[in-house]
Amino acid sequence: MTEETYEVHAIKYARHMRRSPENFVGGDSHDTEMPLNYYVWVISNRDRTIVVDTGFNEAMAQKRGRQIIRPVAEGLQALGIAPEKVEDVVITHMHYDHAGNLPLFPKACYHVQDREMEFATGRCMCHDMMRHGYEAEDVVQMVRNVFEQRVRFHDGASELAPGIELHHIGGHTKGLQSVRVRTRRGWVVLASDASHFYAHMEQDRAFPILYNLGDMLEGYGRLRALASSPRHIVPGHDPLVMDRYPVAKPGMEDWIVRLDVDPQT
Repeated sequence: MTEETYEVHAIKYARHMRRSPENFVGGDSHDTEMPLNYYVWVISNRDRTIVVDTGFNEAMAQKRGRQIIRPVAEGLQALGIAPEKVEDVVITHMHYDHAGNLPLFPKACYHVQDREMEFATGRCMCHDMMRHGYEAEDVVQMVRNVFEQRVRFHDGASELAPGIELHHIGGHTKGLQSVRVRTRRGWVVLASDASHFYAHMEQDRAFPILYNLGDMLEGYGRLRALASSPRHIVPGHDPLVMDRYPVAKPGMEDWIVRLDVDPQT
């Protein structure tokens, strides 16, 4: 029996300028420009299409001081995907940049870790530092989805489909999950915010927005164990992803890249 494999795409939809001291616990002595890219991801083969995270819209970009490069829907449509027909969406965690835009997917079942929903609706949200990354309307919409029977909860590791696995990592948020995908080049791991930049894993350093520092640092080892090699781990916000992976199609430069093929550098 042939094992199922998938194509994986990263779609860049927004950007935010930052300096490196803002991206590390303890700052950074180099103090250089270190912007964040914002991505959603698509896992697909001829039998199924799964979207990973939903991004945010222009109104949220203005509220948060971010720059939309191209709306999420435009990136999906460029890959031949109609958002209103998507049936499964993985939410790696419920921060505004990963769980906004929920109305884009009116038929989708959302896949969320138990611990993330508990975190986003529980006592930790009484603290401004903990709730800063969340938008109340996004969380309320997800609760509505629960009552509409459009949320499937996961506890730890689970198989979403043959060749697609969800793994609880934690650290950045209590219920953060990463996605492991079987591709033609091996097991690719979409780390999401388990590692914002390559530098976090490579230097054993941490992004300063977090729930548990120990879990974040331990998570790097889990990502490495899940991936076929360190080159198979894709961080959640690093602009280098656009440089290292080949463009999906001509005309999609610095917008959509293929992650199921070997990186160029």
